Amino acid sequence: MFPEFLPAIASQLTETTSIQLAQNIEQKAIATSLCPQPINTTYVCLGTGDPPILLLHGFDSSVLEFRRLLPLLAESRETWAVDLLGFGFGDRVSDLTFSSAEIEAHLHAFWQDTIQRPVILVGASMGGAAAISFTLNYPEVVEKLVLLDSAGLAKPPKIGKFMFPPLDRLATGFLRNPRIRQNISQAAYFNKSLASRDAQVCAALHLECLNWHEALAAFAKSGGYGSFVEQLPHLQQSTLVVWGKNDQILGVKDAPRFEKLIPNSELVWIEDCGHVPHLEQPQLTAEAILSFA
Repeated sequence: MFPEFLPAIASQLTETTSIQLAQNIEQKAIATSLCPQPINTTYVCLGTGDPPILLLHGFDSSVLEFRRLLPLLAESRETWAVDLLGFGFGDRVSDLTFSSAEIEAHLHAFWQDTIQRPVILVGASMGGAAAISFTLNYPEVVEKLVLLDSAGLAKPPKIGKFMFPPLDRLATGFLRNPRIRQNISQAAYFNKSLASRDAQVCAALHLECLNWHEALAAFAKSGGYGSFVEQLPHLQQSTLVVWGKNDQILGVKDAPRFEKLIPNSELVWIEDCGHVPHLEQPQLTAEAILSFA
């Protein structure tokens, strides 16, 4: 029913969108400059139509984050979602640092191997920061940019300098705690009922993958993604900023800041919506992206 590389608890998924997306996750060995062996990379691709759309998930997440949005976009466009290096269900190669530079190198190698045409790049939360950085470094790959309640205006957290044994184990253990993850999930939604049991399984499924703890700690130690305030005015691509009107994770002040800093940009507010418009208001989010595309 599910791909064999998914953890067994995938059987606990209950919502149709979650089950169907999980069943469509594929894995491919991607050759990169990062290590001698190819890196098994997990992704989903549905639909037809150019230019293709490529979705990047947020921190400590996976392609399942787009279980409600991707099928809607795929009705009109070829739509991809990929697990960023060190996250989701892909390989976590032990000798990598999982820095932003390595994440981008892996993403570019994935694009070269599979998509091979300019994309509309969509990033959610931390995935938005990854999308900004990728667009700045590989502008020829990105035709347009979409930011969903995006990170990228704040300096990187200082927790990274404390990510050494045993504090790294304590930090990731804290994030693994089901109660902590449920509290984060509830904070992400305006409609708290959406923080369901199925949502918990989707958010925790990748925690069962090999080296989850080590990769997450390494990413934090690398510094992750920080502020792009100085670089944003140099973005050439048309950019759509989509923001939940009731975001309690990042707040709402950064939305107009992005619109002001990025030269060719527009801002769309999503009413009755928290930090995850692609999960809470997928129809409105899909309509905004497709209209922009």
